[in-house]
Amino acid sequence: MSASLVLILLMAALYAGGVYLLLGRSMTRMLLGFLLVGNATNLLILIIAGPAGLAPIVADGVEPSEMHDPLPEALILTAIVITFGVSAFLLALIYRSWRIARADVITSDEADVAVGGADSSMDDEESTEAEDGSGEDTEFEGRAEAKAP
Repeated sequence: MSASLVLILLMAALYAGGVYLLLGRSMTRMLLGFLLVGNATNLLILIIAGPAGLAPIVADGVEPSEMHDPLPEALILTAIVITFGVSAFLLALIYRSWRIARADVITSDEADVAVGGADSSMDDEESTEAEDGSGEDTEFEGRAEAKAP
């Protein structure tokens, strides 16, 4: 089985470009990266399928080794449908994000930064309050406390 070097290089370039775009903060770039990775996966399945052969219809005088397996094409069609569905969902998320915030860039959330360990300026007193829950209610910013009548 010999795969075309051009197809392998194109697949690698699509994967590299797709991963690069997926790591960005713009949701539009994430969508484009997802589409590139989906197309690269389709190429990968096509390359793995091997050389073209005869149709997998049993006829007189056709050896089974000369026939082509239809499973890779079915997997590619399924991957195309799944990529289309997820792309439509991502487009809906991008549109909603644009309508609400008028921005396409995903910003860093303070809670995400704290969980990620990037905020090392927290002193010991604050860290013990965060661990035992005795600090402020950060989710509701103190609004969840019961008010006295």
